[in-house]
Amino acid sequence: MNLNSRCCCRVGEFFMVVSLAASAALGDDTPQPLRFSEHLIADKYAYAYGIAAADFDDDGDLDLTSADYTPHNMLYLFENDSEGTFQKHIIQQDDPERLERHLVGDVDGDGDLDVVIVKNLRGHLLWFENDGSPTDGHLWQRHVITTELPGAYDVALADFDLDGDLDVAGSSWVLGNQFAWFENDGTPAEGEWQKHMIEADVAETRTMRAADFDGDGDADLLGTVRQESAVVWYENTRTDGAVSWTKHLIDDKSVCPAHGNPADMDGDGDQDVVMALGFYYRPEDDDPQASHTSEENQIVWYENDEPAAGLWKKHVIVSGFHDAFEAVAADLDGDGDMDVAGTSWRNPGRVAWFENHGDPKGPWTRHDLKNNWRSANQVIIADLNGDGRPDIAACAEHGSYELRWWRNEGRTTEQE
Repeated sequence: MNLNSRCCCRVGEFFMVVSLAASAALGDDTPQPLRFSEHLIADKYAYAYGIAAADFDDDGDLDLTSADYTPHNMLYLFENDSEGTFQKHIIQQDDPERLERHLVGDVDGDGDLDVVIVKNLRGHLLWFENDGSPTDGHLWQRHVITTELPGAYDVALADFDLDGDLDVAGSSWVLGNQFAWFENDGTPAEGEWQKHMIEADVAETRTMRAADFDGDGDADLLGTVRQESAVVWYENTRTDGAVSWTKHLIDDKSVCPAHGNPADMDGDGDQDVVMALGFYYRPEDDDPQASHTSEENQIVWYENDEPAAGLWKKHVIVSGFHDAFEAVAADLDGDGDMDVAGTSWRNPGRVAWFENHGDPKGPWTRHDLKNNWRSANQVIIADLNGDGRPDIAACAEHGSYELRWWRNEGRTTEQE
């Protein structure tokens, strides 16, 4: 069986010129607009949710992985030619139901990058083994981490017990309502991993990300509990080698936190959090699990000051970003501060980036990259064509069924 097919994303070489809000009053020394060009990587998905960027074939550029569920039941690898043209390979096929969010790491310690992925609904966490020849046309070997995470939804990878290998933490959506971690004992391919509960009976767990929030040298965890309006972090502590977790609230007042990521937003050397709030926006509905006002739909960041001392200070980047789904941060325009990219799911569905003008606590400028892109969900930032400028990639499920990327073209050389 030929598992490879050619997929060229250099489609529609048009420039999306993103203008600054005060462009009419620009002076001679004002930076010129940052431009992005939009490219289709793949379409005709059954359901596009779950992407990651990494150098799987060790050729010096970033490839992409992308999941596609029933009836396709695929995990794809898009091999990068170093310039942002991608060839599609198949990592896994015929894996029923929902292969979705995933992360990348060297699970078996052999020097190449594997994929850890959720299988939503069935309650599985899986990892697919890169044997060093990821694009040779053969499926990657499939390994089961657990079958005991109902509604498996998101994953984080880190060496939580400091024993030299990568462990896995996971969230479980509404079917499991829990956070748990799974211990890699050094033999990750030999049966299911030991499960350790972090917290049970929490309503609709979504985000799961690892970062050292308290600066003590180990990996803590970031989580969201959407139906409890809670953004939390779990402090990793060890006693006689055993890992335990202390829960701390970052925010317990903002409605419907969805997906976010750690980032040092204020440049003070610690890990803050950027987050999307308000997902499942239903202004005409009385659903208690939804957000109901435009103002509740936000992209924000939380300032890490004394992380275990109480709620973190919340800074609003933008309000009225309806159905805000995910936020991620990087210095997109090369000016030395952290910008943010985000997606809104529906109402109407979009990808945007938010420009930091040097003070992340001050006003930001919103730049829409794509509107009316129904069911936009996961967004990542990565330099996909090796020009030193971070690009943006995102996928969209029901109604769009696509994976796209926005190439960062830098700033214009002349006044538009």
